Amino acid sequence: MKKHWINWINILGKIPLMLVLLALTGCMQMSEKETVESAGVNGGFEVTKNGLPVNWLMYTPNTVPNSDFKIAFDKTIFKEGKQSLMFDVKNCSSTGGRLSPGFTNEFYDIGVYEGEANYKLSFWIKNNGTKFRVEAGGVAPYKGDMKVLIESDKQTEDWKYFEYKINVPKDRHLRMELNVLESGTLWVDDVQIVKI
Repeated sequence: MKKHWINWINILGKIPLMLVLLALTGCMQMSEKETVESAGVNGGFEVTKNGLPVNWLMYTPNTVPNSDFKIAFDKTIFKEGKQSLMFDVKNCSSTGGRLSPGFTNEFYDIGVYEGEANYKLSFWIKNNGTKFRVEAGGVAPYKGDMKVLIESDKQTEDWKYFEYKINVPKDRHLRMELNVLESGTLWVDDVQIVKI
């Protein structure tokens, strides 16, 4: 009987520690976002605020654990406008999502990207040493159908154009995510989403 009580005391003694750990992980910031409604999608990354492109959920050095990278705007290497978004990565996880450098967005707040429809998603990439992944699909709270559109470590001397058709089912909205999975430098520019 005494051994039984000692086991319960040991278990109950660990509960506060588990609750503290659960609370801390629940409060971890997963991304950063700056918003300017008039900027729309901001697929050219021309509108910035506090060092971030507006209207994108950014996986930044502040939110990505065990990584070493910077996010910058390159005014010398760009496809359109006056700058591109650049990830200069020294070290990162190859997991993807919020655990790797990159960005995402769910386009429900703009309205035109919600509900059953087909969309053309296009963007330009220039890659020097990285491996990257782009996913897109229709999502809703607690469910979604994200598909890997491309995962590549192919180096490009110049900009490369990518274009995909995305089907979003009824009661879902469009989501896109780009992650850098290995060290190197990746530029992205001119992200466009067109309902077709």
